[in-house]
Amino acid sequence: MARRPYRRRKDVTVLSLLLLLVAVALGPTPSSAAAADWWNPTARPAPDAQINVTGEPFKGTDSAGDVRGFVDAHNHLFSNEAFGGRLICGKPFSAAGVADALKDCPEHYPDGTLAIFDYITHGGDGRHDPVGWPTFKDWPAHDSMTHQANYYAWIERAWRGGQRVLVNDLVTNGMICSVYPFKDRSCDEMTSIRLQAKLTYALQDHIDTMYGGPGKGWFRIVLDSAQAREVIKQGKLAVVLGVETSEPFGCKQILDIPQCSRADIDKGLDELYDLGVRSMFLCHKFDNALCGVRFDEHGLGAAINVGQFLSTGTFWKTEKCTGPQKDNPIGLTESDAEEDLPDGVEVPAYDENAQCNVRGLTDLGEYAVRGMMQRKMMLEIDHMSVKATGRVLDIFEAASYPGVLSSHSWMDLNWTERVYSLGGFVAQYMHGSQEFGAEAKRTDALREKYGMGYGYGTDFNGIGDHPAPRGADAPNPVTYPFKSADGGSVIDRQTSGQRTFDYNTDGAAHVGMIPDWIEDIRRVAGQGVVDDLFRGAESYLGTWGASEQHRAGVNLAKGRPATASSSESNPFTSYQPGRAVDGDDDSRWASDWSGEQSWQVDLGATHLVSRVTLDWERAYGKSYRVELSTDGVHWQTAWSTTAGDGGLDTARFTGTPARHVRIHGLERGTDWGYSLHEVGVHSA
Repeated sequence: MARRPYRRRKDVTVLSLLLLLVAVALGPTPSSAAAADWWNPTARPAPDAQINVTGEPFKGTDSAGDVRGFVDAHNHLFSNEAFGGRLICGKPFSAAGVADALKDCPEHYPDGTLAIFDYITHGGDGRHDPVGWPTFKDWPAHDSMTHQANYYAWIERAWRGGQRVLVNDLVTNGMICSVYPFKDRSCDEMTSIRLQAKLTYALQDHIDTMYGGPGKGWFRIVLDSAQAREVIKQGKLAVVLGVETSEPFGCKQILDIPQCSRADIDKGLDELYDLGVRSMFLCHKFDNALCGVRFDEHGLGAAINVGQFLSTGTFWKTEKCTGPQKDNPIGLTESDAEEDLPDGVEVPAYDENAQCNVRGLTDLGEYAVRGMMQRKMMLEIDHMSVKATGRVLDIFEAASYPGVLSSHSWMDLNWTERVYSLGGFVAQYMHGSQEFGAEAKRTDALREKYGMGYGYGTDFNGIGDHPAPRGADAPNPVTYPFKSADGGSVIDRQTSGQRTFDYNTDGAAHVGMIPDWIEDIRRVAGQGVVDDLFRGAESYLGTWGASEQHRAGVNLAKGRPATASSSESNPFTSYQPGRAVDGDDDSRWASDWSGEQSWQVDLGATHLVSRVTLDWERAYGKSYRVELSTDGVHWQTAWSTTAGDGGLDTARFTGTPARHVRIHGLERGTDWGYSLHEVGVHSA
C-alpha cells in the first residue's frame, strides 16, 4: 500500500518528461521565447502599472539609413527632487514599489488644501483626493502641476508607442524653493542638478535589473549621437541629459551685479559635461548674469516676476522691440505671490507697446555660449529674451555652428527659419491636437525646405498644463485599441491600479498617454503631421551629430596687417586698424566721426573667401559693402546691406579669390563713426 502513491508519482514524472520533450520538439524553449520577447522584462515588480501595448518595438533604420521614431525634446523626469524636494509629489521609480513611488506629498492630506503651488499658479483652492496608487481618483491629471507624471512604466509605454529619443532636462529654481514652505533639502541649484543626474543613472540601473543585468534594459543614457543611433537601431530609447535652471554655475545677478566669473562658467560646464549633459538653457524664468529671459504671462508671470525681484532685487524691465520678434507680454494678473514682497514694494506697470526685455546676452553669457560651442554642446534658446536670442544666432551664424534647439514653443516663431538654416532643431510644446496641428501646418513649408522632421516637448513635471480631453462625443475620437505609428504594435487603454485612462476623457494625464495623443493628432490634424514627428529622432540626432563634428574655422585675417581711411584719436586707448584683427573682443578699431570710411586687411596670400564676420561696437554701419581684391587696386563688391543694425553680422557669398578684404562704410547707424571689435575672414 505504501508503494502505490510512489508508482503514480513516477508515472506522472515520466508523462511530464514526455510532454516536455514534445514541447521542445514542437515549440521554442523558455530561453528562446524570452529572447523573442526581448522587450518584456524577466522580473517586473508586482503589483505595478500596466503597459497595455502588444507587439515588438520596431528596430533598425529606414531604407535611407535614418533612424525612425519620435523625440520628446523636453521632459523633467526627476523634478520631484527639485525646488526643495516637496513641490512635485511622487517619484519615477522606487525600490519599494509602485505604492511608494506614486504617493502624494504628506502636506496634501486630507483634501489637498495645502497644494499651494497649484493654486498660486492656477487659481482655485488646490483641493483634490491625495490618494495615488491604487485609486488615482484625482491625479495624475492633465492640469495638475504638483504630481508625478513620469512613472517609469508610463515612460515605457511612450517608448513602446514609438518614442526613440527622450531629453531629460535636469531642472530646479532656487528662489521657488526658498519661498515654497515645504522642503526637505538645500535650495542650491547645482546640488539638485547633480542629484537628478545621479537618479537618472539609477533609473537606468533599476530597469536593467528587470531585464537581467547591466545594459539589457530599454532605457539607455547616451553621451553622443553615434551611441544614440546604435541604441535606436536596437529598438531602445536613447535618453539625453539636458539642464534647465535659473542660476547655472551660480550665475545669478543681484542689482545687476554678476555673482559668478568666467572661471565659474568653465568649471560648471566641465562638471555638467562629465555628468553626461549635452544640452542646456543658460537662463530660465529669471534674468541672471548670463542673459535676460523671455517673460511669462498671466498669473504665473506675475508670480515669477515677484520671484525675479526676490532673487535679483529687480523686476523685469521692458523696451520697445526693434524687429518683428517680441517677448511674451508680462502677466499682470494679481498673484498671491505678491504677499511675499517687502512692504511698500509693488509689481510695476508695463507699457503694452514695449514688450521686449531690455536685458540680452551679457559678456559672461557670450563667454558661456562660446564655451558650449567648444564642448560641442547644444544650446536651448527657449526662455531667452529676443535680444539674447538674436545675439546667440548671430554668434552661431558667424561660426556656422548648428547646435541650437527650440524644444517647447518658447522662442518667438519668427526665429524658426534662422534656426533651421543653421541646422538646428525645433519641437513644439505638447499642445492639444488641434492647436498642435495648426502650428505644425504653419511651419510645414520650412521643414520641407530644410528637410527637417518635427519634435514635441511634453514638459511633464514642468510648470505647464497638458492637452485636456476633447470628450468622448468629440469628432474623430481615439478608438481603442489602435495601431502604433509604425503599424507594428497594438495600443489599448492604459491601466494603473484601479484606474484606466482614456485619452478622450482624461487627456494627457501622464507621459504614458503620448501614443494616445499622437493617435489623436493623426485623427484631427492628419497623417502628415505624424509622419513629420516620426522623422523627429533623425533630425534631432542630425543637429547633435553636426554639432559634434563642427570645427572652428580659421580666421584668415587674425594678426594680419590692417589699414583704414581714418582712426579715432585717443590719448589713453588705441583705436588703430589692427585692433580689429588682434583676437581680443574687448579692443576695437574706430573711425573718425564723419562721412564714408573704410577698413581693410591684407591676408598675405590669395584665398578663396566666402564668409566675413563683423562684430560691431555701438557705432555701426547701417549701409556698407564687403569688397574683395587680389591686388589691392581693383575691387569687387561681394556683399552689401542698407539695413545694418549693429551687433554681429555675417556676410556670406560665393567663394571668391581674394588677398585683400575691405569694409566700405557708406552710411553710419549713429552720430559716431564706424567701430569694429573684430573682423573675421573665412575661406570656402
